[in-house]
Amino acid sequence: MKAGLSWLQAALQGTIFLSQLLPVVAQVPLPTPAWTPPPASSGAVSSPNANRPNKQWSTLLGELLYFYDAQRSGKLVSNRVDWRNDSLTDDGKGYTDLSGGFYDAGDYIKATFPLSWALTSICWGALEFGNGYKDANQTAYLDSTLRWGLDWLIKAHPEMNTLYVLVGDDQKDNNYWGGDQNIPSPRPAYQVNDTHPGTDVAASASAAFSSCALLYGNKTLSSSSTPAALVNTTYARTLLTHSRQLLNFAVNSTHGMKQYQDSVPQIQDAYPSSGYYDDLALASIFLGAADSSPTLLQLAKTYWDKGSLSHGDIALDWDSKVAAIPVLMTEVLASQSSLSSAQDANAWKSAAESILDQIVAANGPGYLTGGGLLYFDGSSDSASLNPALNSAMLLVKYAPLASKSSKSNDYLAFAKLQLDYVLGNNPMSMPYVVGVNPNSPQNPHSAPASGGSDIGNINSSPPTEAHILYGAVVGGPTKGDEFWDERRDWVQTEVAIDYNAPLLTLAAWKVATDGNDPFYTRLQDGAYAANRPPGTSRPCSNPDVPCGYEFPFPQDRQIVVGVFLGLGGAIVLAMAGWYAYEWKKASTKAA
Repeated sequence: MKAGLSWLQAALQGTIFLSQLLPVVAQVPLPTPAWTPPPASSGAVSSPNANRPNKQWSTLLGELLYFYDAQRSGKLVSNRVDWRNDSLTDDGKGYTDLSGGFYDAGDYIKATFPLSWALTSICWGALEFGNGYKDANQTAYLDSTLRWGLDWLIKAHPEMNTLYVLVGDDQKDNNYWGGDQNIPSPRPAYQVNDTHPGTDVAASASAAFSSCALLYGNKTLSSSSTPAALVNTTYARTLLTHSRQLLNFAVNSTHGMKQYQDSVPQIQDAYPSSGYYDDLALASIFLGAADSSPTLLQLAKTYWDKGSLSHGDIALDWDSKVAAIPVLMTEVLASQSSLSSAQDANAWKSAAESILDQIVAANGPGYLTGGGLLYFDGSSDSASLNPALNSAMLLVKYAPLASKSSKSNDYLAFAKLQLDYVLGNNPMSMPYVVGVNPNSPQNPHSAPASGGSDIGNINSSPPTEAHILYGAVVGGPTKGDEFWDERRDWVQTEVAIDYNAPLLTLAAWKVATDGNDPFYTRLQDGAYAANRPPGTSRPCSNPDVPCGYEFPFPQDRQIVVGVFLGLGGAIVLAMAGWYAYEWKKASTKAA
């Protein structure tokens, strides 16, 4: 496997980081005055006709990008979120400058693995549906969002074989519930390097850099696509340098290939990886497309086979990229004739359609809930909307390449079914995006937005969320289509940078192609209240345990809690509840 990248390794020997030599490059100028979201009530007003671009879809796209502004860390520039402040400007002190970037979710850690996937997803979508950003007048904010993430990722890669993967302490940061002015610091920063490698996270960061290099290099992935107008060849070259170095590091570490939590156990409870062959394959395809390299595409095929990925998990998220690989490879082979002989294009089309047909059939491993949400046991348990939105994104991207027009129609219809569900056509009459409609979630699990500081009473302190976290996609309902709009139920109401990414692509697609309103314009104030689950709050086995914490954490921790319950009474029960809270990000897919 190492020999496969020996040419790249040789080419990079002695390379000086271009990012350290090149001048700062200007980004697309931001509008004056800044675009800000309208009140939620405007999302219940239907458009008088079906003209494109549709105002409601354009507003949704803007709000989804606005959310990323609210998640920014560091010294804020052109800050349009008036309740956010400069924060943790000394992150990385004692290591390297790691200020900036995005807080990953509802607390204050910064994690490279989910960030890399979010950036990859956004750039991949913007390669296809750039007209949507243009028509919605959001191209400048797309650029600003990407630069904020990519520039931090460049900082996190200060040397060829070093990548910082976590800033903050997951348990300590989760135990701080308050505003952005008093976050405990200084904070630890954790890295993978040549002696402590992280194959998956390095490959994932490589994919982020190369996918965005394609966008800034103005390359297309299909004849029908129009990339967002972000052309900057200087920046694209910088991104490509980092992509090449990171893929080389992922494969050629002197200590072999490893899952990154083996080197950085502190990440185990937040964002562990279940394997690295999918990350290697995706990174090889994106870099192969950017470099027009048949060698890298062949490496991707090698990783696909070696990892037995054709039998892998087809629920797409920050950990599992299996479903994206044949879709991307089919796009690349169709768009670059010089690479068409490097792979069997028909075999990849067959692999892509095998996965997408399984998704549309919804008879295993994914299935439809009673209300119509695509659900994957395991992957959907901790964020039910995310795998469904990621699947819809893949279906929309692949539909123009489908082998039959009937397949293309089926793919688009199923994607619309999922999109409509997320935007209000569900048993709760709840559009699961904050601030877009009067029935949107009112209590997202977000420490900075809540305005509270009492971690023991996050539902009631304060009783009303201090700030509207416009554009935030929440975790989503249970497999029974029930949703409790409560801050304490992080599984349902927490926000995250990777949750928004697929909906950005879908919204850009709609702006570019559809003049009809999103479903939520049909929902008037009070629709969710009339359909919410019975009772004033979600039933819990114990009022001291935040709802949603009893079941998502892994089986070994369930056993520990069970023993405590059998032995101890109310005090021990409360301790078990807080133990569960500290493990709140535990993944059901931990390796």
